[in-house]
Amino acid sequence: MKTLDRIPTGKIERASKLVKTGAKIGGNYAKYLGKKIINPDTTKDELNEDNATDIYDGLKSLKGSALKVAQMLSMEKNLLPNAYVEKFSLSQFSVPPLSAPLVRKTFKKYLDKYPEEVFDTFEKDSINAASIGQVHKATKDGKTLAVKIQYPGVAQSISSDLAIVKPIATRMFNLRGKDSEKYFKEVENKLIEETDYLLEVAQSIEITKACIGIPNIKFPQYYTDLSSERIITMDWMTGKHLSEFTKTNFSQETGDKLGQALWDFYMFQIHGLRKVHADPHPGNFLVNDENELIAIDFGCIKEVPDSFYVPYFELAKTESISDDKIFTNKLYELEILMASDSPEEVLFFKSLFYQLLSLFTSPFHNEGFDFGDEVFWSKIADLGEHFVSDKQIRKMNGNRGSKHFLYMNRTFFGLYNLLHDLKANIKVNNYKKYLD
Repeated sequence: MKTLDRIPTGKIERASKLVKTGAKIGGNYAKYLGKKIINPDTTKDELNEDNATDIYDGLKSLKGSALKVAQMLSMEKNLLPNAYVEKFSLSQFSVPPLSAPLVRKTFKKYLDKYPEEVFDTFEKDSINAASIGQVHKATKDGKTLAVKIQYPGVAQSISSDLAIVKPIATRMFNLRGKDSEKYFKEVENKLIEETDYLLEVAQSIEITKACIGIPNIKFPQYYTDLSSERIITMDWMTGKHLSEFTKTNFSQETGDKLGQALWDFYMFQIHGLRKVHADPHPGNFLVNDENELIAIDFGCIKEVPDSFYVPYFELAKTESISDDKIFTNKLYELEILMASDSPEEVLFFKSLFYQLLSLFTSPFHNEGFDFGDEVFWSKIADLGEHFVSDKQIRKMNGNRGSKHFLYMNRTFFGLYNLLHDLKANIKVNNYKKYLD
C-alpha cells in the first residue's frame, strides 16, 4: 500500500481537498443521469459505488476527524447503501500509512527518542492504519508490543474539519438553529479526547482493571513509561479482527460465547461504571485462537450522567413505554419533547419514538434475545426506510434529544450490529453477577 509522506493540516488545504471530492461526485451524478436517459432501468448501484470510492479516497489522505466520520457512518448498515458501508468500513483498520521517515520524526517529537533507541526491534511498516493513528509491532525485554502513533496535525484540525462538515450534517439530519450546536460540540469534545493518548492510557487501565472478571474477554497491558500524548505502547495481542472472524464458519456455540462476552462487557460498563467504550466497531475487537474476545482500543469513552441514565433506561421497560404518562414525562426529561412544542409536534414525536423505542428496546424485554433473528433486523430496516422517506419528518425540527443520545445510541447501534454479525443468543441479565 502507498505510504504518506505528509498529511494536509491547514484549514484551506483540507477544505480544498473536500471541494475536489465534491466535484468528482458531481461528475458521477452527471454520468448517472446520462445513462438514465439512454436506459431508464439504470439503477443507482454504480453511482453509489463511484461516490463511495471518491468520498473514501478523498478522506483517507486527510485522516483525522474527516476519516473518523466515515468510520462512524460505516456502522450505519440500515441507513446507508451497502457500497458506502463496505467502502467506509476500510477506515476501521486499513488506510494508507505514514512513511517510515515521518514515523521516526513523529516518534522523536513525542518521546524525544527514535524508535530504535527505545525498543529492541521496531518494524518500520505499520501493521494497521486507521483514522487517527497507526500501529507498529515492536519488541522490548522479551515482550512483543503494539505501538500506536498518532498522525501529525490530527488534533489541531478537528475544529476546522467539523466546521466544513457542519453545513452538510445540518441538512442531512434536519437540524435547525443554535440548538444544534450542542451536538457538534459533543462530537468535537469526544474527538479531541480521542487524540489525547495520555487520557486513553488512563481510561484503558481503569476500564480493563474493572472488567477483568468478565469471562471470555481479554485486554492488553498498557505501558505508561513508553507512552506519551501522541504515542501508546501496549501488549501485542494476536487474533483476527472481528469483521474477519464473522466471515468464517464459526459455530453457534462460539457466536453465543463471544456475543455474551461482548454484551456483558458493555452492560457492566454502562450499569456498573456509568461510562462506556463508545466505539463498538469491528476494528476495535479481535478474536484469538481460544475464541476469546480482545478489546484493543479505549480512545472513545462516554460518561453517562445520572440525569440521562435514569430516564434513558426507564424507557427500556415495557411498562414505561405502555404507560402514556410515564412515557411522556421521560420524553421531556430526555429533551425529545420540549415546552415550546405545538400539540401537533407532541403527538407526532410521541408516536415516532413509541415506534422506535418499542423496537430498539425489545432486547431488554426478555431474559434472552437472539440477535441473529432476521425478523428483528428486517423491522429495523423497514423502520429506517420509512423514516428516511417520511416527508413530515423533514418538516419538523430535528433538534431532538439530549446531547448524550449521540454516543449512547452509537454504542447500542454498534453493539447490536456486532451481535448480529455473531448471530448471538445472549442472556440479557447475565452481566448483573459481575456488578459489585
